[in-house]
Amino acid sequence: MTYTTHSEKETEALGAEFAKTLPAGAVAALYGELGCGKTAFVRGMARGMGLDATVTSPTFTIVNEYLGRRPLFHFDMYRLGGADELYDIGWEDYLGRGGVCAVEWSENVPGAFEGDEYVVRFEKTGENDRQITIEGGCASC
Repeated sequence: MTYTTHSEKETEALGAEFAKTLPAGAVAALYGELGCGKTAFVRGMARGMGLDATVTSPTFTIVNEYLGRRPLFHFDMYRLGGADELYDIGWEDYLGRGGVCAVEWSENVPGAFEGDEYVVRFEKTGENDRQITIEGGCASC
């Protein structure tokens, strides 16, 4: 499905709706250039999962954990050199914790996912406008 948002708030709202139905163990692989709304979408995901958290980009920490009934693990792969580095930081352990993984800069870790992830692509179409395409998982059921 493809959506168009016209503001950061709309991008967050789309993330909230998306996250409400995600099962435990889901992976959302986020793709898109700098400043295209990935972190805003994850902020919405946290809200949609009922988490009261201040969501910020984990660029320097690699992963931020937002804990609740269903935890959200927010990864930023910008500084990683490949999938091997993702496994070195315990990727498989996060998958087994029953939460949802949101992975920014997924293009930097090709081959890291099993093929059943949700793929979320962001494209800037204007100063505040974004085209967001969600595929995979149950989004295409």
